Amino acid sequence: MDAKKWKSKINKAVSANGLDPKQYLAVISTLSDILEQRDATYEEYINTGAEKIVEYTNKGGATNTVKNPLLILWADLNTQALAYWRELGLTPSSYKKISGDKPTEKGSALVEALKSLGG
Repeated sequence: MDAKKWKSKINKAVSANGLDPKQYLAVISTLSDILEQRDATYEEYINTGAEKIVEYTNKGGATNTVKNPLLILWADLNTQALAYWRELGLTPSSYKKISGDKPTEKGSALVEALKSLGG
């Protein structure tokens, strides 16, 4: 998904939680860029064979096996995105901290996720 679509989705989720997305434009923009990069990295990983371990030849000419750098980058981008999701109150625990309550708006993605978790 591209950054524009992510931005729209994030704006809707922030609004559904009772916050004004206009106050968080920079955070939402950064998060949408991270998610676009994450998606592109994952797509590249799949398109290059989805190998968890790859061969790497160092400067000395020795070939070793290493964890696929695309997986490492993907995991790093997920970690970065999670920090932004939390800042925006878009995880169940961060929402509870912001609002002091469980979300009540019917139909929001967060409400549906909480329902599926039984909480």
